[in-house]
Amino acid sequence: MATIPNTSRAAVLRAFDKPIVIEDVPVPSDIEPGAILVKTETCTICGTDVHLSQGSIALKVDLPVIVGHEMVGRVVKLGPGAETDNAGQELQVGDRIVWTHTACNACFFCTVARQPTLCENRRAYMYENIEKPPYLLGGFSEYGYVLPQSGRFRVPDSVTSPVASLCSCALRSVMNAFSNLGDIQPHETVVVQGSGPLGILATAVAAVSGARQVITIGAPAARLQLASEFGASKTILLEQTTPAERSDIVAGLTNGRGADIVMEFTGHPAALNEGLDMARRGGRYLVVGQLGEGETSLQTLNIGKKESKTHRFIFRGYP
Repeated sequence: MATIPNTSRAAVLRAFDKPIVIEDVPVPSDIEPGAILVKTETCTICGTDVHLSQGSIALKVDLPVIVGHEMVGRVVKLGPGAETDNAGQELQVGDRIVWTHTACNACFFCTVARQPTLCENRRAYMYENIEKPPYLLGGFSEYGYVLPQSGRFRVPDSVTSPVASLCSCALRSVMNAFSNLGDIQPHETVVVQGSGPLGILATAVAAVSGARQVITIGAPAARLQLASEFGASKTILLEQTTPAERSDIVAGLTNGRGADIVMEFTGHPAALNEGLDMARRGGRYLVVGQLGEGETSLQTLNIGKKESKTHRFIFRGYP
């Protein structure tokens, strides 16, 4: 077994909107039951990493923190009881794993509501102070610590670490969103607002879920080309259209009704009213991207005129 160092080099944020600095962070000598120590294989950059470093995210951040939360690691040490993953697969030193934020499995949201992503006692990677044990709760670090309450899955040999890293956050967020949304019917039109990683993955999931057509709105053009490759039947370039024009395009593709489902992955508060304009009466609007502290004024008439009793506004919990 390779020697485990006493410290791990890590990208540390000590103040919002200030440069990230490489520091030596302690590696815990004792691994508690159910926990795992890993050597980081890959950590991809999420838009949330940027927003957090800028201080523009509406979630509690206990500075200083290690930035990064989309990661894959190789097991270097297993705590007692951590010998299998959540799928029952055996875990050994050297295996690659991905892992989730924690859920306590005891609070109202974990037990009664069965929405563990809303756990009242949730702990999240990239938000935890590096000066408190177990220190290594962030992705841009040589070593990482998987908490006992975190879900973990062994990565198949056929899946590359960059792809697995993407799945550890972006795809997981999208799949959680679709779980809240419910089934997509073969006759339904889906509009995806945003062509970042989540929007493109949502385009793919909507397409394979059997939507009649998937319309992806975003920029730049290269991302919309990728959205087309991932299953979009129509793309709308944000930079060359106004909100009214985009709404008219969606209406034209749906016999004037509007989209059955609109999914917001932009993170821009102004997108909310535009999404409501595009949704048909009785449609579903899933809001995913709003994690910042920005504000917008909602046109409540736009909700009421589309029959508020059946028009569903769905906010999904961040996984």
